[in-house]
Amino acid sequence: MTYKQQFIKFMVENGVLKFGEFILKSGRKAPYFINTGNYKSGAQLAKLGEYYAQCIVDNNIVAETLVGPAYKGIPLAVTTAVALAERHGVDLNYCFDRKEVKDHGEGGLFVGKQLADGEKIVIIEDVMTSGKALRELLPKLKAAANVEIAGMVISVDRMEKGLESELSAVQEVYKEFGVKVYSIVTMADIIEAIESGIIDGAEYLQKMKEYRGKYGVN
Repeated sequence: MTYKQQFIKFMVENGVLKFGEFILKSGRKAPYFINTGNYKSGAQLAKLGEYYAQCIVDNNIVAETLVGPAYKGIPLAVTTAVALAERHGVDLNYCFDRKEVKDHGEGGLFVGKQLADGEKIVIIEDVMTSGKALRELLPKLKAAANVEIAGMVISVDRMEKGLESELSAVQEVYKEFGVKVYSIVTMADIIEAIESGIIDGAEYLQKMKEYRGKYGVN
């Protein structure tokens, strides 16, 4: 199996990717649901970091620092940094933002590596639904330093158009901010994994394709 297929299997085995009938926050009725909150053990987090690290390496993303948006992005940035160092010999800095500026001690808005002008960063997140997390993070980054965003890495690209746009969240972010988003896997990869028998779910395959036909983007 490819690392993408392994990751899809990993999500299913850990109850992160489920099939059935779900009402999403958008109000859409979907035949699948992704709940990254089901990652809850050290072993799961260590493995997750390996997949993120592999995605960075495979896409030749060059950076100096990983940034994990509070709160979900914090452990993701940490485990990715560890995996890059241990598995690939790539030692990157990492940092994450505070929800409020610290006004005592060393102060500042970021914990970990203090960002500098011209520094290349990669933002590490779980999934992207609307791009809200990135929109909240960008002003903080700009206030800290004139950094260069080499990309953003997420676990799954839903490849799904927004409520008020024919573009997906990933496409909108690139159009609006010029930030390229890389995903470990896409919805097309998940459908292919069902078709090839990598994971169970053949009974949901038709509904997955119909949903993708209705709401999907390429």
